[in-house]
Amino acid sequence: MFEPTRSLLNPKFEGYKLDALDQDKLISRFPLQYKPSQTTLSGRTPLSFQEVQSRIRHNHLAIGPAQKAVYVDAEYRVISISVDEGTLVPSLDVLYELPRQIQTAAQDLPQREYPSVVFLTANILLVADGFGTLYVLKTEGDRSSQLLKTFELIIPEAYESSRRNAPFRLHQALQTSPEVATALLSSKYYPSDDVKASEKSKNPAHSSNVRFDLWSVQFNWNSGGQVDASLDIVWHRRGEDVPQFIAHDASRNATMLLGSCPYSRLHVPAPASYEPTSNEIAPIPRLGETLDAQPETPPPPPYSWTQTTDSVTVAFALPSSTPKSAIRVNFSPRTLTVLVAEEATLPFLPIPQYTAKVLWDGIQPSTSLWTWDKEDSHSYGVLTVHLDKQHEGTRWMQVFASPNTSSTTHVSPQDVEVPETLDPSELYNIRESMEKFTAAALEAHEKGSIPSLAEGEMDEEIDSEMGKWSFITWVGDDGSEPSWVDDRGMDAPLSILSTSLPGLSTSIPSIIVKNGLDGVVFALEKGTSPADPPAWKHTSTFSALSFVLASKRDTRFVHHYSTKAALAFESGSHGNVYIYRNTAGVHDEWAKQAVLKIASGMAGSLLGVGIIKTTQGRPLILALCEGELVVAHDVL
Repeated sequence: MFEPTRSLLNPKFEGYKLDALDQDKLISRFPLQYKPSQTTLSGRTPLSFQEVQSRIRHNHLAIGPAQKAVYVDAEYRVISISVDEGTLVPSLDVLYELPRQIQTAAQDLPQREYPSVVFLTANILLVADGFGTLYVLKTEGDRSSQLLKTFELIIPEAYESSRRNAPFRLHQALQTSPEVATALLSSKYYPSDDVKASEKSKNPAHSSNVRFDLWSVQFNWNSGGQVDASLDIVWHRRGEDVPQFIAHDASRNATMLLGSCPYSRLHVPAPASYEPTSNEIAPIPRLGETLDAQPETPPPPPYSWTQTTDSVTVAFALPSSTPKSAIRVNFSPRTLTVLVAEEATLPFLPIPQYTAKVLWDGIQPSTSLWTWDKEDSHSYGVLTVHLDKQHEGTRWMQVFASPNTSSTTHVSPQDVEVPETLDPSELYNIRESMEKFTAAALEAHEKGSIPSLAEGEMDEEIDSEMGKWSFITWVGDDGSEPSWVDDRGMDAPLSILSTSLPGLSTSIPSIIVKNGLDGVVFALEKGTSPADPPAWKHTSTFSALSFVLASKRDTRFVHHYSTKAALAFESGSHGNVYIYRNTAGVHDEWAKQAVLKIASGMAGSLLGVGIIKTTQGRPLILALCEGELVVAHDVL
């Protein structure tokens, strides 16, 4: 689904040049009277790694459709932010004070969540207090609001939770009718004692796993009468982490969940039981049976193979007398052809004859290659086939797809499943062959094939860790799984570099996906009907974005502003924002980079970011820190 367009890639890109910006003219700082807090500990149970990560990614600032922003301060006051378009001076007003929950050390209560805010309409706010209550507020001007109703999430027994309700975070809200809305919530899963005992008996390592529930709930926010009510659950999913990005696609009547894991239904079919092979079964001696006899030596496999996160290397042993003209290798996105003329044979050595053999997963034909090293030994050489994975990070179970052997008892030697080779001597031979090819190719390549930005500075270990490995899960508005999910490889992971800057009023979500050193911008195309599978269009490329972001080890938020700029916000008390602008032309060799100091010693740590636009279309970046509100203008 995320296939880049070759014409939009820029292999001649050299690097970024510093665009010096006047810090004093473009950055305005305003001390906060109502200060937010990132204190999270509220119970005796320590936070898990996933909970800490989700709190780091949490954006405390919510941007509304009327170009206003809202946050909740440390005293649980809902604060409205409006910016004067002439002076760019913000005004902060208290809209509502949430009730404070009192907790004692003796209470065994779950850790609270950060308060979260979502705009349902321009004047209807949904506020989750982090303890398990949802407030619906109707704003009256800029300085006050009216409480319409409060809701609680009551967890039914069918979800196997030990708690009747749990603290939740509010992610998204949609108005489905004049007085009815749906919202997407996330909460930590607290398994019941029976579930804990069952998991521990199956696998003790699973007893400490942390999981999270996603709830799509529906409620009538303007009905009279009862003030406190429960939320109606529309659908539920469970995963190992909190989603990092959520978008609703109205054209397909579905919601996209982007997270570090897939999100599945509560009751999913159990995986097929493992059946050991004959080589894995220890024989049991019977009366009169002798097991000391030497078994017949099995023939060698037709090939050996190994893999990395982005490639699969297959090695075929061939007679050293085989000429290169007798070897034919062709690549396609799903198949591999390897044909060798049988001019010579060796004992027990099968000659490769693979015609359009279906691979276990997709590959990139344009970057896949093969080499022939006949000097590997006196009697045979090595034909090395390098396959570039289409889905980087997906681990292959085998090289080729399993054949359908239900109608025949005879399995061709070409259809034998070969386990991945981990023998050091074999890996050494493969590496040696690839290094010979790489050295020759680099010497013959014209200057500029590797950007000067990366020459002598590439650290493959750090670069490979850049980006968040993520899965896309689609859920229909009614909780069903769309019909096109299984046919499109939705479970393939992708490395995400950036998501859209919060506050951009667009119905088309876009993400930046890592592609080598680059960051490729993909926008979700609008469907003509709910039956249309998702189609992502490559709209632009931020050249070398993955490379430059790899050196930013303290980033808290990475967002992009359309296809114009990518912004990396540091989280420390002396944090900067690094702005990487796109090239003016597709094949320009240089782009501009700017650096602005957002957080300072008085401001404290950065807690939230967003963008609003004036009536004239002037973009303003808002950065909410612990002690200051920072407004950056005329930088995009």
